[in-house]
Amino acid sequence: MSFSKSHSLKSQLRIHTGKEPYSCDLCGKRFIRSAHLTVQKRIHTVKKPYHCPDCGISFAHSSSLKTHLLTHTGQKPYHCSDCGKSFTTSSRLNIHQRTHTGEKIYHCSDCGKSFTTSSRLNIHQRTHTGEKPHHCSDCGKSFTQPSHLIAHQGTHTGEKPHHCSDCGKSFAHSSSLKTHLLTHTGQKPYHCSDCGKSFTTSSRLNIHQRTHTGEKIYHCSDCGKSFTTSSRLNIHQRTHTGEKPHHCSDCGKSFTQPSHLIAHQGTHTGEKPHHCSDCGKSFAHSSSLKTHLLTHTGQKPYHCSDCGKSFTTSSRLNIHQRTHT
Repeated sequence: MSFSKSHSLKSQLRIHTGKEPYSCDLCGKRFIRSAHLTVQKRIHTVKKPYHCPDCGISFAHSSSLKTHLLTHTGQKPYHCSDCGKSFTTSSRLNIHQRTHTGEKIYHCSDCGKSFTTSSRLNIHQRTHTGEKPHHCSDCGKSFTQPSHLIAHQGTHTGEKPHHCSDCGKSFAHSSSLKTHLLTHTGQKPYHCSDCGKSFTTSSRLNIHQRTHTGEKIYHCSDCGKSFTTSSRLNIHQRTHTGEKPHHCSDCGKSFTQPSHLIAHQGTHTGEKPHHCSDCGKSFAHSSSLKTHLLTHTGQKPYHCSDCGKSFTTSSRLNIHQRTHT
């Protein structure tokens, strides 16, 4: 990257080195630029001298007001030369352009992973520190991201304000609706460079890529087991806590996972909506159908590192590995 002023280059270099020389004496937060520290201090003093004449919202910094004013005019003056998308600020355009170049300038000092934005790096680093700063006022649960908290709060209120115009389904969070819309268009814009598989979201691609790298970044503090996703870690931790949050309204039985509840409910209704196109067998749950399909293809994707035996499911591999341990 090139800069017109030397101090801009110095600020950019701090991003790579991780040096944050400016610290807030009120909360301890550190910043790369002195201007960012000034804005942070205004948050503590509640000094927001810049007011929007249209809606009255106040801002600590004039640049924030300028960006906000564009939401009223609908202006997006910064355009991507690769795909034509438009943005309200040059910084948002720069972040977007990294999706085309693949550039990831923010690096995790713990595991070496790289990210396109500092905010994604900060969220990732919580997987190492265990920090969950966003708390639910209703049940006390904590989350690493504000978006996860907002989606969770919908489970208390039942509110699902985001609606699909194609099928009428409703969602608690806008990102869930965006992902759902791809099921109508068939788009899967994120591709795995190892095997060519495509995915609707970058997060699903990242999770899939761990099947190639074997990386398990989520660790259980009780027994030390590691998992590829935070959701699998959460489900595992219920084996220690005994928590079974998913209840059957017909018989009252409780389950650790929603998929187990859905499969169980089929015993009441007799419903088996998942059908094998090869032999016509029906299954109550999609995972059971997937496992069954392997009997037709002969695939056994789970391999024992000790003796080389192969299995159709990870659970069968786990049972087998106990013969070694």
